[in-house]
Amino acid sequence: MAEVASQLVNFKMSSWQSYKNHAWAVLTLGLPLAGSHLAQFAVNVVDVIMMGWYGVEALAAVVLGTTVYYLLFLFGAGFAHAVMPLVAEANSAGYAPEVRRSTRMGLWVVTLFALAALPLFLFSEPLLRLLGQEAGLSRDAAIYLAIVGFQMFPALVIMVLKSFLSALERTQFIFWLTIATAALNAGLNWVLIFGHFGLPELGIMGCAMASLIANTIGCLVLAVYAARLPALRSFALFGRIWHPDFGAIWRVFRLGLPIGLTMLAEVGLFSAAAFMFGWIGVNDLAAHGIALQIASATFLVHLGMSHAATVRVGRAVGRRDSIGLRDGAMVATVISLVLACITAIIFLTTPEPLLGLFLDPSNPQREDIIAIGAVLLMIAGVFQIADATQVMAIGLLRGLKDTQVPLVISVFSYWGLGAPASYVLAFPLGMGGAGVWWGLVIGLTAASALLSWRFWARMVWMPMPGYQG
Repeated sequence: MAEVASQLVNFKMSSWQSYKNHAWAVLTLGLPLAGSHLAQFAVNVVDVIMMGWYGVEALAAVVLGTTVYYLLFLFGAGFAHAVMPLVAEANSAGYAPEVRRSTRMGLWVVTLFALAALPLFLFSEPLLRLLGQEAGLSRDAAIYLAIVGFQMFPALVIMVLKSFLSALERTQFIFWLTIATAALNAGLNWVLIFGHFGLPELGIMGCAMASLIANTIGCLVLAVYAARLPALRSFALFGRIWHPDFGAIWRVFRLGLPIGLTMLAEVGLFSAAAFMFGWIGVNDLAAHGIALQIASATFLVHLGMSHAATVRVGRAVGRRDSIGLRDGAMVATVISLVLACITAIIFLTTPEPLLGLFLDPSNPQREDIIAIGAVLLMIAGVFQIADATQVMAIGLLRGLKDTQVPLVISVFSYWGLGAPASYVLAFPLGMGGAGVWWGLVIGLTAASALLSWRFWARMVWMPMPGYQG
């Protein structure tokens, strides 16, 4: 009996130590990724803040333009995210050539995607009019999109290189570079939007130009780092990059397309919400844009943890470590849920001060926009746990290279349930903007439940996957 008790104590201590190790690994990898996502997102937040100070009409146009931009950007980023589990698993299995092939051809795929998407940016005004947006708003948003369409190229290359470095658990440089890029964007915004240092006041056009310049410089710096860092030179990342590897292109495309479509399903729901707010009014659209910026910032923290979970799962698969996979997944999920509870409390208790940061105190529409946005931000507090759970489950499933079933779940949850609920609650039932956001809650809750069930069911019923080069 004493021997059994001793074994039980040793098992519990071993398990506790394992959880601590997994928590440290997830936080060490995930926090810099979350920070880099937030810094990257700060580029967009600064755009919204400065345009809010420039004028409400300009703010509404940039909100609409960034909605369209991120809809396409996040779809293309699915191919960049596919590089992460491929590189993590191949590196853990000791197959360096596959690390290089997956990253190079990831660069090919995102470049081709950016080329295909460019006409949608250059000729966006008639498309926005077809979607029911008013003429002046569509015209101003099209000015913004015609410039940031070219930003798609460096932005997606950055995403591929971030996936490559994250999979190798080298995230510190990503964090600091993204901080520097966001700061550069803020400075350029101040100069180009308002016309400082003798330059003309460019307004919306200056906002778009600042983002393009900052992303291009960030891309060049990150490429030099990935190519020249001594520890990474053996991968020869850009050597003979002009030679296509159709097998690797197909692997990245096949894994990345469901990821991109899954992201498109979720982001498309929020984009549809923006269009619905455009039908309600300019103040409502501006309030939606500000509240969404704040809610998206907390989502990006969970996304960083999700990406860390993808890497950890991919490495466990490469080692065929089923216990490490399970324990790491549990720890990553708990961490994300704790963070979600903290942000939910903040949203529910202090919505007005957060919203007030985005508007000029002298703006006569300020109080109306804050009143609308406060309701939306409190609803965002309700869906924090669902949002954290669904993005973590997706990250865990990507580590297993399980992307097709999550796509079906996402489309059903967001478009079979969320979008119709938003429309019905907002218009036939007369709840307005609050109804749109309650529909988001319904879609996110369904996705979180089904995606979590999918991952943990795989842990129980499906065999441990092995490395496939």
